[in-house]
Amino acid sequence: MHYCMVLLFLPMRQSGPIGVFDSGYGGLTVLKEITQLMPQYDYLYFGDNARAPYGPRSFDTVYHYTLQCVEWFFKQGCSLVVLACNTASAKALRTIQQNDLPNIAPEKRVLGVIRPTTERIGELTRSGKVGVLGTNGTVRSQSYLIEIKKFYPEVEVFQEACPMWVPLIENNEYETEGADFFIEKSLKNLMTLDAAIDTVLLACTHYPLIKEKIEAFLPPDVKVVSQGGIVAESLVDYLTRHPEIETKCSKNGNVGFYTTDSTADFDQQGSVFYGRPVRSVHVNLEL
Repeated sequence: MHYCMVLLFLPMRQSGPIGVFDSGYGGLTVLKEITQLMPQYDYLYFGDNARAPYGPRSFDTVYHYTLQCVEWFFKQGCSLVVLACNTASAKALRTIQQNDLPNIAPEKRVLGVIRPTTERIGELTRSGKVGVLGTNGTVRSQSYLIEIKKFYPEVEVFQEACPMWVPLIENNEYETEGADFFIEKSLKNLMTLDAAIDTVLLACTHYPLIKEKIEAFLPPDVKVVSQGGIVAESLVDYLTRHPEIETKCSKNGNVGFYTTDSTADFDQQGSVFYGRPVRSVHVNLEL
């Protein structure tokens, strides 16, 4: 796969890249898995870093920001956009799918990361007790509780908000003893809810960077599940089932990176999340 700084896709083109969106860097862990599984497609990654984090913001604000970014993807020729952001998926996806797409782009699709994960999580637990770790916004939305109950009504779900984890990760402090304190504290809180929890879902795309630490602070028989691989496999299945969308996805193996904030910061931080060098372009959304 090769990389380029600028990809120009005009709306008049019949095919265009797959858009992958996050408020910041975390979605790069999802993009990493997607490009490894489907390297033939073109991708645009867009991080709204200037307005991150989305977690503490209201539903209305997250919806407004997310819709604005989705419309940006559409202007670049994307027919399919993946919200690789749990907060955006929890607070904005359904409204965009039901209220906005029919009016602004009925032929395009926007997908999230919550449903693919909740469709699978029940298959991974033996005790029927699942822990969910996420931002305040994701936990308060109750999205995982609601969606898991749809697919696995017998599974009990226990949530723990981890507000300190994302700042620690984005400030490169996650290898410190201070980070260990907050990670261990949140995990103790979760396991106190029910000691029989045997599967823990990382419901934030930042958390794979500290997955080994999370595993170290949990009992050895607890399975820790990241979203990237699940979302990537789900996307393969979706494109197989929807050839009318798949044929609109261009295939040149290109990946472009865009941010609403500093490109220097994005390139440095993004390379950590993506696992390889990235070069981004600045986008002004008239913030």
